[in-house]
Amino acid sequence: MTTGDEGGTSGWARAERRALAVIALLALVLVAVNASSEVLEMQRAGVAHRWWEPVLWETSSALAIVAMAPLVGRAVRRWTPTRENFLGPGLIHLALTIPFALGHVAGIYILRRAAYALTDVPYRYFDDGFAIVLFYEWRKDVLAYAAIAGAYWLLLQAARQSSPPPAPGDPRIALRDGAATVWLDAPDISHVEAAGNYVEFHTAAKVHLVRATLASWEPALAARGFVRVHRSRLVNRARIAALKPTPSGDVEITMTDGRVLAGSRRYRDALGAGASLP
Repeated sequence: MTTGDEGGTSGWARAERRALAVIALLALVLVAVNASSEVLEMQRAGVAHRWWEPVLWETSSALAIVAMAPLVGRAVRRWTPTRENFLGPGLIHLALTIPFALGHVAGIYILRRAAYALTDVPYRYFDDGFAIVLFYEWRKDVLAYAAIAGAYWLLLQAARQSSPPPAPGDPRIALRDGAATVWLDAPDISHVEAAGNYVEFHTAAKVHLVRATLASWEPALAARGFVRVHRSRLVNRARIAALKPTPSGDVEITMTDGRVLAGSRRYRDALGAGASLP
């Protein structure tokens, strides 16, 4: 397999780098604005303060969030919200704001304790109790997570371009991923699945995601030995190792790499053309 850009860099990788750069730049701007605002407010209120503390607070918070941003990006890629399927991924991302907040709190605590250890100033981050601090940070982190996820989602959509089905007679399959073209040999693909407005091509090395419909790819893939086993899944018949009926009438499909896929009873006849089922 070869790719159409240097080092095999995919459209997702480029989108990820761009999103992280945008997030880091915005974080830098927020550090400057928030830290200066805190200093000015304390001066106006006549509160004794050390100018470096607001800078440390905001910088440590920004560093912790930027460090976790790629994880949010991977979550967006794994559970991509679409018009047709927003509620499920949306609830998953809402749940992920909790470990995101925990990571944020742990990060800023470690960074600030290390910085305060160089001074004679005590640091009392959890004086109000861990639960109160976590809830306070979580309220803000929901918005931070949403902003980061939105940045990755927007840039990921821009990076993905429609991938036309392979031309007749071409033994390889060309997948457009951003500005790159990835060429796959059909035997290297174990199965193909619909994912909202996209199609996932599963190989042993990675999963390739392209903007298309499963129906648009089915004729070309059928000519290369793929068979529909589910309304959202095609499998490479040559990669099927075993078939096992289930009590419900469906079928478990064991692939040569050990993965077990679900097949619908609606498509058992198609599978039976190449292997007998009890």
